[in-house]
Amino acid sequence: MTDLRLEGVSKAYDETDALEDVELTVRDGEFFTLVGPSGCGKTTTLRTIAGFEEPTAGSVRFDAREMAGVPPERRDVGVVFQSYALFPHMSVAENVGYGLRFRDPPDEQSVEERIDELLALVDLEGMGDREPEQLSGGQRQRVALARALAPAPDLLLLDEPMSALDARLRKSLRRQVARIQSDLEITTVYVTHDQAEALAISDRLAVMRDGRIEQVGQPQEIYRQPATRFVAEFVGDNTVLEGEVIANGEDKARIAVDDRAFDVPVLPDGSERATVCVRPGALSRTADRNRISVAVETSEFLGETVRVHGRWNGREITLRLADIPDGDELTIGFAPEDAHIVARR
Repeated sequence: MTDLRLEGVSKAYDETDALEDVELTVRDGEFFTLVGPSGCGKTTTLRTIAGFEEPTAGSVRFDAREMAGVPPERRDVGVVFQSYALFPHMSVAENVGYGLRFRDPPDEQSVEERIDELLALVDLEGMGDREPEQLSGGQRQRVALARALAPAPDLLLLDEPMSALDARLRKSLRRQVARIQSDLEITTVYVTHDQAEALAISDRLAVMRDGRIEQVGQPQEIYRQPATRFVAEFVGDNTVLEGEVIANGEDKARIAVDDRAFDVPVLPDGSERATVCVRPGALSRTADRNRISVAVETSEFLGETVRVHGRWNGREITLRLADIPDGDELTIGFAPEDAHIVARR
């Protein structure tokens, strides 16, 4: 196992900055996820860690070891690609054992014992003789994972390995990947654009935007205490209100949004404007504070709840209810303590 550190890492392609001054620490044995929209730098970060890309500036360190100039095959890293990249002319067992051509199995195992152990780990026992084309997408994904784990690498990198799978299979496999990672205690960096997946699977995650890290934290922290407006709007649904500060007392503040005043948590001294976000579950028809009338646009039945999208003064409002609203207008509110202050950028 290993600690991973990125210190001031930047990567430029011609005149395009793919990464800018990325600072990141992944702890020994941690499941760490990079999440963000397409083009934000997630995969470039992963490829830089793996050694497929050299940073324009900064350093990548495994424990205290500087990795500049160290080729991918000497970094003791297992990689699972989005496309799985299985060898079609090899059997499942041959694919899993491919990396053992260049490195002995751990714990004095034979190659055959290591392959059997890994096929059992990913629930593919007895399938070693099959060809990749005979497998489902989920099975191929697990073969790719077993192949990456075969040499017992210090670091496991996964680049959106489930993006081609249907939603139900994704949920099943992400639980399996999390279990395997936990059992092996292998330091893991996982890349996804799926916010729900990132929240469900990670010990910690980094939200990326335009080649930079917006926020790093545990899933609960990222969701409940987003540092910026971008994080608040990207990770889960959110209602965002921005306005002029008209009062800031000891127990609450007030901001003016258009012609309406809202009570919100106390703001830093000297604040002239503030941006706050309110999660859908905090908006309620029974709240007696910060009440507004919302024009209902759409309602989505989600099983346990109904997600309602509406507008107030042209602003998008998202809330969750127990049932489909009756009518095209709702009066809702929220408690001041349920609003969260975010940076405006």
